[in-house]
Order: sequence, then C-alpha cells, then structure tokens
Amino acid sequence: MADEPTRISILGLGYVGAVSAACFAKLGFEIIGVDIDANKSERLNRGDAPVLEHGLTELVAEQHRAGRIQATTDALAAVLGSDISLVCVGTPSAANGSLNMDYVERVCGQIGEALGQKLSKNEGYHVVVIRSTVLPGTVEERLIPILENASGKRVGVDFGVVQNPEFLREGTAIQDFFHPPKTVIGANDEKSGQFVSRLYEKIDAPLFVTDIGVASVVKYADNAFHAVKITFGNEIGRFCKKLGIDSHEVMQIFCEDRKLNISPAYLRPGFAFGGSCLPKDLRALLYRGRNLDLEFPFLSGLLPSNKLQIETLVEELKPYRHDGVGFLGLSFKPGTDDLRESPIVSVAEALLGKGAEVRIHDPNLVISALVGSNLRYIMSEIPHLGNLLKESPEPVIRASQAIVVSHNTELFQRAVLQTRPDQIVFDLVRLPNAEQIPARYVGLYW
Repeated sequence: MADEPTRISILGLGYVGAVSAACFAKLGFEIIGVDIDANKSERLNRGDAPVLEHGLTELVAEQHRAGRIQATTDALAAVLGSDISLVCVGTPSAANGSLNMDYVERVCGQIGEALGQKLSKNEGYHVVVIRSTVLPGTVEERLIPILENASGKRVGVDFGVVQNPEFLREGTAIQDFFHPPKTVIGANDEKSGQFVSRLYEKIDAPLFVTDIGVASVVKYADNAFHAVKITFGNEIGRFCKKLGIDSHEVMQIFCEDRKLNISPAYLRPGFAFGGSCLPKDLRALLYRGRNLDLEFPFLSGLLPSNKLQIETLVEELKPYRHDGVGFLGLSFKPGTDDLRESPIVSVAEALLGKGAEVRIHDPNLVISALVGSNLRYIMSEIPHLGNLLKESPEPVIRASQAIVVSHNTELFQRAVLQTRPDQIVFDLVRLPNAEQIPARYVGLYW
C-alpha cells in the first residue's frame, strides 16, 4: 500500500458515486469510475455528468479537462489500477422494507476477484470502502466474507475494509461534500482507518475514526432523526393550523432555544422521561388534538414508547426480585425531590407488586421535609416509601443482589465501587467509572 492514496476506483456512478468521483478529483485524486451501464461510463469519459445535480456538470467537465477522471465498465481493471476502491452502488428497499443487497454483493465479488490477482502479485495493500448505505452487521457478516472468499485473502492482513457513510443531500451534494458536518470512518484495523482518513485531509470538518458498527448506525441515526424532525414539525403545524395559530412563528421561536431544543440535550441513550411536565403536557396536547379531530401518530407514540422503557427494565430486574433490588436515586432526575411520574417509581411499584425486596436511597428525599403536591403524590402512590428508604447507599448495596443507578452523581459513583463480584449493577445513566465497578455491569442501552 502506498503511503498516500492517489488513485481511487469508484464502483457505481449513480448519485453518490458520480458526486464522489467529481469531488475527489477536485481534491487532486486520479479517479477511475465504474458502472455496468455503458452510457454512464461513456458520459463521464466525455466530461459529462451521468446524473443531474447542481454544479456537477461543470465540475465533471473541469476535472475531465484536468485529466483526473476516466471511466470504464471493467471493474477488474479499475481495481487493479487503483489504491483504494469505493463501493457506491444502490441499496434500494425491497417490498418488506429490507435492503436489496444484490448490487453491493455483486460488486464486492468483483472487487474480491481483482484483489486476488493484485495481491498475488504483491502489488500492495488495498482498501475497500463501503459508501453504500447498509445496515449494521452487513459489512462484517456479508460483505467481508464475500471479499475474502473471492480473493482468497484475509481482511486486516492482506486488505482493508472500511465503512465511510456519505451525508450528501440532493441539490446541495457538492457543497455538502466539501463542507460536511462531519466525516465518519469505520475501520476495524488502524492501518485501513488511517489510510482512508488521508482522503479527507483537505476537508475542514470533524473527523471521527471509529469501528464499523458505529459508522453504520450513525447514518441511520441521522436519517431517522431527520424524519423525526420533519414529522414533529408537521404535527405541530397541523395542531396550530386547526387553532388558527401561525405555526412558522411557533417553530421559529422554538428553534431559537439552542440550550435544549436544538442541541445535544436529551439525545443520550438512557432511561424513560418523567417529571411533572413532560408526561402531563404531552397528554394534554394529545387530548386537545383529539377534541379537534386531529390524529398525531408520531406524538401519540411517545408515551407508549416511554412505557416500554419502564416495562423492559422491570423484566430485566424480575429475576432478582427475591434476592433484593436496590435503587440509587428515585426522583425523576438528580437534584430534586420531585417524584411525580418518576419512571423509577413506576419500576419500584411494579417490582413491589411482584413481591420484590426493594431498598432505596435518594439523598434528596426526606419524608419529614416533603410538602404540597409532592407529599400528596407519595402518600397516594407509594405511602410505604418511608419503610423502603435507607439513610445512605451502603445498606442498599449490602442487602441487594441487583443495584439500579438512576442518578449520575459523585455519591453514587463512589457507592457502586463498594459492590461485590456476586452482585449486578444496572446503569441507566452511563457512569464514568463503570470499568472500576466490582459487580457485574449492565448498561441499559450500551
């Protein structure tokens, strides 16, 4: 493998492949485009863009004149003539929602055959980059075996495989390529990850080199969240329209909140939401919508999804109910004594109903100091709370087989270090010192 990749073969000259070809050529790389459609290859060889995209025709013509772009229908020749191969073929949806992997698998087979020839001549290490959008596990479980079987070589030893998802929007793809929000490279060996990173040295954007699994999910997380935002905006818009309220002004003000609304806030995987505001206000909005004969499929799914988080944790804890379940934190978040609609209260109630031995410590909960609605809630929902509360974490840990940590505080970070190897810790908040915990450790979604 050369120290620097200079020749790139791009297999698939559809939208992603054509844009990638022109843009990498602009960065100074020699491009060999490949497509089974001879018309696309011929157009690229004439300096004409094979797909319609703003600015692409001009960029392809410019790079063709510079001698940095050529195309062929011969995948074997393209791979043999390059240092790195980008797989950019489509993965269309099948009728059942799965991905049609025929094109990707066929191309990987062709690349594998070429690698067998190239590597048998000791022509250097070659890296295969999956730009096509594929589900987690696909690269490791389906594509790497195809490449290894076709080449007779081993990934990570004779050649590399990297997942490098694209974040190009139709209509602004060239701008997105040169000014992306991030570049993600998933590699299970350091050499391949570093090699592909050099493709992006001139791109001013955060670069994340991670493993293949993370890289594959990032793409799906991005697109799912984009769909969430569009659907959310539309459902709020329908609500406003029915009430004669300007939805665009509402969302303009909504988007000005960079602390909570348009920010990383609330986007860390963890446990269910609760408290005195979110569940109540969501139910009220849905109730008002029903009165207006409006359906909100997205917003209506939030409370059932939240309930599922609670039920899932209860199922995880059921095997330990007779050996003791301890809770470090009971209020819906640290720093408050508010138990109203705390999801941990719901978990504790469910376990108590199944005969579990439950013990709790929450430094913010002092029964004698509670007043008002919080006291009324406790007396109506869990009136026996006083018998479950312990004065410190130590008796909770000492007498419990399973310990649930729902608050990420220094007190609880220290407390879990006192657990024993025969115990199990269920972490709902991703404690920073998880690796030091003596007990068996289970992260909720990690």
